[in-house]
Order: sequence, then structure tokens, then C-alpha cells
Amino acid sequence: MNLRAFKQWGFQLLLGFLTLGFVVACQGSSLTGSEDRVVEHCTPVDHAAGATCVPEAFERLVTLDSVAFECAIALGLNPVGTVQSDYQALLEPLQTEAKNIGKQGEPSLEQVLTIQPDLIAGLAFNEAQYGQLSKIAPTLLFEFEYSGQWKTVFHEVATALGQATAADSVMADYYARAADFQAQMGDELKDFQVSVVRLYPDTISLYLKDSFAGTVLQDAGLARPPSQTLGAAAAVQRFGNPIQVQISREQIAQADGDVIFLWTGDNTAEERQRSQEQLLQLQQDPIWQQLKAVQTGRVYVVPGYWIGNGPIAANAILDDLFNYLVEGS
Repeated sequence: MNLRAFKQWGFQLLLGFLTLGFVVACQGSSLTGSEDRVVEHCTPVDHAAGATCVPEAFERLVTLDSVAFECAIALGLNPVGTVQSDYQALLEPLQTEAKNIGKQGEPSLEQVLTIQPDLIAGLAFNEAQYGQLSKIAPTLLFEFEYSGQWKTVFHEVATALGQATAADSVMADYYARAADFQAQMGDELKDFQVSVVRLYPDTISLYLKDSFAGTVLQDAGLARPPSQTLGAAAAVQRFGNPIQVQISREQIAQADGDVIFLWTGDNTAEERQRSQEQLLQLQQDPIWQQLKAVQTGRVYVVPGYWIGNGPIAANAILDDLFNYLVEGS
């Protein structure tokens, strides 16, 4: 038996013992006349992978991806385990002591098992592991097709976790900040257009109306250039992508606006280096230099949370809007 097969056999054996332990514990509770919390004290919830009875009082939540993790943190919960991603390093509230259960898209079942959660939550792209995860603890999976759906997903996660009231409070605070931004901008919002550009190592993309950043800009009352006003359904029909469209060097004029918010798309050190090299090339391009935002010095390079997941990143974008458009105007 090779090492990989041995490890898999060991994990299955451990999972079997844990499942047996759960059964014995539940039987023991019945024999002593006490209530079975898993059965009696839970709320049925329909989700992307089926139906799960969610414990009314859970203490050891594990999240399988950065989306579920951000939702939990925004709700005031403190997951005991989550995947590790570069995205979390961009936002201070996401830098917690949660134990590492693997990489984004590759959570380790062994690590999850070790943490002994009483509830697991994540997105539907983890569905291949749903059966095994459900043997460890009640598991919830949520659909998240594109970033502009973050408000819907946040509400669904909060409701499933029994935190709908907390979610309403979080969103009320967010909308109040967006309204305050509009009030401070005043008449400057009229005919003011904000362009959102992402620079990949090999391409340039414009982020559209229903992207994550696009929804925050809408809430802040900020208009977009005509090239970036397409909604998700129309964008899928025309470009095959609900939130962004690639442009060529000859189309750079479509990236113009009164201001341009720009960030690089990279996940590795090599990609970051290539993106920085491309940024320098772009800044030296005569076509780029003709843009109004470039000539007025209103191109702002921002962090990657502009393509974020939830209310924490949304508030970070509002911070940037206040910083660059109100305080820096």
C-alpha cells in the first residue's frame, strides 16, 4: 500500500470511529432520558446540496471558503477553522486565529475532522465533498454564481445560521454609510463617472455594473462610463461573463472616467511581478496617457478586495471612496 492510499485508509477509519462515537453518544442520551440536541434542537434548512438540520446553538463553526468566512465574521461569529487565502490578508477583520483547513477550493477533510466542528458552511463548489463533510457535522452549501450576488448570499447564510437580525443590522449600517457618502459628495455626483479596471498579467478588464465593486458604486450613487453599465444577464449574453469584459490596447479609451480605480489580478508571486510590469507599461502607453482621469491625476490603485465577497469588503470599498473622492477631492 503506497503512502497516499495508507493516509486515505487511515482517514476513512478515523471518520468511521468518529461517526460511531456520534451514534453511541446519541444512544447514550436516549438511554438516560436526556434530549438529543442534534435531532430535537435544530432547524431544517434547504440549501444548494440538499436539506440540513442546523443546530440552534452551535459553537464550533468551520467555513470552507472565504465567502462563508467573511459572512460569519460580519455576523459577529468566530469560526474555529477556515481555508487560508490571499484575500483574507487584505482585510484586517478576516485575520483571525481560525485554524487552517487548507487552501481555497481544497479544504482538507482530515483537518476539518480534527477540529471537531458542530456546523460546517461553504459554497456549492465544495459539493463534491458534501457527503463526507456531512458525516463530520451538519453541512450547509450556498450558491454564489457571481460576485454581484453578495447581498443575497449574505442574507441566505445569515438566515441559515439564525442570524437574520444581525445581518439586517450590518446592512443597515452599510446603507447608512453609502447615504452619508452621497450627502458629502453633494452636487459633485452629477455627471460624475467612475471607471473600474482590473489589470491581469496578460489582459485588461473593465468591471461591469453587477460586479461586486459595481454594486457598491451603485449604492454610493456613482455612475459608470457607458462601457461599464451592462447588467449581468446582458453581459453573459454578449461576453460570456456577468461581471467583466476584456479590452484590447486599442480599446483603452473605454476605461476612461472622471476617476479610475484599478487593481491587479494575481495569485502568485510570479503573477504579481508580471502584473506590476504590465502596470508600468500601461502607465507609459500614449493611449493611456490621453485618458482624462490619467491627465487629472485621478487614477487610484486599490487592493484586491474590490472584487470581494461580502459586507466587510463592501465597507472597505466605501472607505476608499471617502478617502479618494471626499477627503482627497
